[in-house]
Amino acid sequence: MKIVNPTDLLLLDASVWVAAGIPANPAHGSAAALARGARVAALDLTVYEVVNAVARQYRQPEQAQRIARALLRTCGDDLIRVDRALGEEIAEVVSEHRLTAYDAAYVVAARRNSWQLVSLDLRDLVSKGLAITPDAALYP
Repeated sequence: MKIVNPTDLLLLDASVWVAAGIPANPAHGSAAALARGARVAALDLTVYEVVNAVARQYRQPEQAQRIARALLRTCGDDLIRVDRALGEEIAEVVSEHRLTAYDAAYVVAARRNSWQLVSLDLRDLVSKGLAITPDAALYP
């Protein structure tokens, strides 16, 4: 596995964590490789998004708990809390790129910390050059 820059932190959004924890997901291989083998960060809201997606959409509440625990363990001190300053920047990015507040939070956090955002959201993040896919992070 070759990662974009193995010394840099990668900010994984919820779509990547979900794919990493759901073997049936088409992006599971590359997402799981990043979650296990790269230096990664996440936002605190990622936990909620992951649990919501896995417990509701996939109907796997136990797996949702396992993924959330893995996310918290893996990110450790690199779990970013959405604070006042981040919140103020989110509104600007929502308007600038026509994103949801959730997606904008990832963009703002990545910019603020000079991290590479990794996402499976091709339409709203990857196509706009705001994120790269797990495959692109692994095989630059």
